[in-house]
Amino acid sequence: MKTSQEWFDEYGESHQNPTNKAIHWVCVPVILFSTLGLFWSIPQGPLAGMLEGPMAAYANWATVLIVVALVFYGTLRWTIFLGMALTAGLCLWGNHQLAMSCETPLWLISFVLFFVAWVGQFIGHKIEGKKPSFFQDIQFLLVGPAWLLHFIYKKSGIPY
Repeated sequence: MKTSQEWFDEYGESHQNPTNKAIHWVCVPVILFSTLGLFWSIPQGPLAGMLEGPMAAYANWATVLIVVALVFYGTLRWTIFLGMALTAGLCLWGNHQLAMSCETPLWLISFVLFFVAWVGQFIGHKIEGKKPSFFQDIQFLLVGPAWLLHFIYKKSGIPY
């Protein structure tokens, strides 16, 4: 099993160009947010009725996706797990706020954001001259947000 540093080093190999890195700082969080928005928009089905009151809105497929992702982050390091749990929680809260306050359906907003951010990512990789890491291993889709978090941790002196 790879350590967090091994994942970040391998991911970083195709993210050396400063323009590509800058694009990732914008697009990766947008992709995370919009992916959760898309999953939030899937009808609840068997999740309906699992929670009551104000938390009922969070019984959805986006929350299920986050729980699965947090299992992966938990295998890396507890600080990565906590940072990604906080990040995911903020994304879930933001999607809830957007779903409640916007007349445009959340799925449509999320789809547009998702599409535009992925176009940005592929432009960044064209500039870089290297394929996105997830072509090599699908787990790199989870590594991307944590890779950005590790830079914040590094500057803050938090172990990762």
